[in-house]
Amino acid sequence: QVQLVESGGGLVQAGGSLRLSCAVSGRTFSTYAMGWFRQAPGKEREFVAAMSASGGSTTYVDSVKGRFTISRENAKNTVSLQMNSLKPEDTAVYYCAAGVRRRSWAIIISEIEYDYWGQGTQVTVSS
Repeated sequence: QVQLVESGGGLVQAGGSLRLSCAVSGRTFSTYAMGWFRQAPGKEREFVAAMSASGGSTTYVDSVKGRFTISRENAKNTVSLQMNSLKPEDTAVYYCAAGVRRRSWAIIISEIEYDYWGQGTQVTVSS
């Protein structure tokens, strides 16, 4: 069974930075497309960033482009989300997700296409 565990959330002032990490159990991490989603209070969960299994393809929601960076270390079975220039509207519970894809360059944006999810980590940005 695949397990995902997020860490790195917390409270930060606007303009600050946080780095989220997601540790993935199992031996097949390098075959997973990975993604980050977030859910703010009273809102639906939304896509934030995604990376292909190969690591060669990434995509971001417009609101975080230029501020957030997704990366992965296959040797450590981890995916990270570096978040800079944080804004109060970035406040949310952040989830990582893993999806099985035959094509190593494929990116998954739709949450219904992900196979495994973490429990989430809270990020709070104060103004």
